[in-house]
Amino acid sequence: MSKFISEKIRMKSGARLAAVQAVYMVEFGQLSVDEVAKDFVNGSVGRYVIEEKGFSGDEEMVEVEQIDKDYFETLLRGVEKNKEALEKSLSSYLKENCSFESMNGTLRALLVCAAYELAYTQDIDAKVLIQEYVDLAYAFFNKNEPKMVNAILDQIAHKIRN
Repeated sequence: MSKFISEKIRMKSGARLAAVQAVYMVEFGQLSVDEVAKDFVNGSVGRYVIEEKGFSGDEEMVEVEQIDKDYFETLLRGVEKNKEALEKSLSSYLKENCSFESMNGTLRALLVCAAYELAYTQDIDAKVLIQEYVDLAYAFFNKNEPKMVNAILDQIAHKIRN
């Protein structure tokens, strides 16, 4: 199926994955946005991902495809510029016993990138964006987190885009 996906779409998907990783690095690595952006764009960071091989649990490093560098930078810098508002908005969609600050760092980075795209890009269908980020959530997490990502992003999309 993936052979039918255009190069442009694959590159945007790669930009989303890189943006999630970069947002995480900025927050938890105490690195500047400029430094992280430069490292991703020139390929010194984010070139490989760990891929599981079958049911054996073996892992190997796999080189990722090219990313849409402009879109990556738009996401990273847009998230950074609007981070406080995005986090506040995301907090309003969480259940009482859950706080945004107590979430896993990768999950926080993923949600803030997704919320940014839903709020600030109108040229991509909300359902497509939600599916992209749910797929990313499955790359990082098991069953519960992707379901939560889907539920939160669906609520955001209904509120923002309707």
